[in-house]
Amino acid sequence: MQSNTSILPPQTIGIIGGGQLGRMMAIAAKNMGYRVIVLDPTPNCPTSQVSDGQIVAAYDDMNAIKELTDKSDVVTYEFENVDLEAATFIKEQGKLPQGAYALEITQNREKEKTVMKALQLPVPDFFIIHNGKACQEALKEVSFPVVMKTCRGGYDGKGQLKLESEADIPNAIQFAEQNEHCIIETWLSFDKEISVVFTRDAKGAIEFFPITENVHKDHILFQTTAPAKISTEVQRKAYEAATLLANKIEVVGTFAIELFVSGNNIYLNEMAPRPHNSGHYTIEACNISQFAQHIRAICGLPLIPVKLLEPSAMINILGEDVEPTLKAMVNVNQGFIHLYGKAEAKAKRKMGHITFIGEDSIEQVKQFEEAKQ
Repeated sequence: MQSNTSILPPQTIGIIGGGQLGRMMAIAAKNMGYRVIVLDPTPNCPTSQVSDGQIVAAYDDMNAIKELTDKSDVVTYEFENVDLEAATFIKEQGKLPQGAYALEITQNREKEKTVMKALQLPVPDFFIIHNGKACQEALKEVSFPVVMKTCRGGYDGKGQLKLESEADIPNAIQFAEQNEHCIIETWLSFDKEISVVFTRDAKGAIEFFPITENVHKDHILFQTTAPAKISTEVQRKAYEAATLLANKIEVVGTFAIELFVSGNNIYLNEMAPRPHNSGHYTIEACNISQFAQHIRAICGLPLIPVKLLEPSAMINILGEDVEPTLKAMVNVNQGFIHLYGKAEAKAKRKMGHITFIGEDSIEQVKQFEEAKQ
């Protein structure tokens, strides 16, 4: 028997953010029979195209946040840079099961790394600086190369700078003066990058999706394969680290952690308090997707035990890939294509993704890439 606090169809789920993650959340919710309303400043945003309604307003517009809260039985979000005042308000109304703490941690790289370090999890050595002078002093303590990132904002390589040698110090000082609150991290040599995507419910139960192996191009995720080719030792360490973090931050919903692997060692990189690009493969390759599991968690429904049905490979469709992808669709009979309904195909902008499943999924990727030529 379900608890009387469960949110059941056709009750309404509110989503803050109208991009592709919100869209796929909404599709999962609509398939289950829920109503969906989205808050986003862009009319006809990707999520609104598959929802019951949209509030067109800025994310920090408190009148709009109150309207969304009033019209929703539960509220979630598709990105971590949600206004904390807004999140706190929704939580106080009893409609944000994810709470505000996970947002507070994951939207600030200093807090993120500090929590990881406090849990004695392996992270690169780091320094926090707030101005050019502090940056100059910190760089006296490091061995190059290092990477410098803004503590807030930044994704897909934006808001970061690699420093190869002392010759890059002037650029680093300028970056620090422009952005003020920054983190400087030791540059790690690693064998591969992996993602741990999981869902945790309000009672603390966790269901892990198979760990993925990620390949980036120009700092943007290009390809994700599942399951990752890693040792059982790396898998154990990754799941244990994720469990420690999930319980500390009291995660509710789907959550992702990116890690570097070097031999049998892992190093935690970044976290996302929401479904993740590297988990899109779950829509076709698993018995439940990261999005449907997320909806179950925030609505107070029991999590479904995860099974990988087929090995898979997923590739992103960026703005420059849209036309070649449409051309290839006519001639290729493999690959599940998801286009997000974004109005303008800009270069390097994520416009969709394709998932290939089966033991030959990597070969399918190659064939599709050839068909795009």
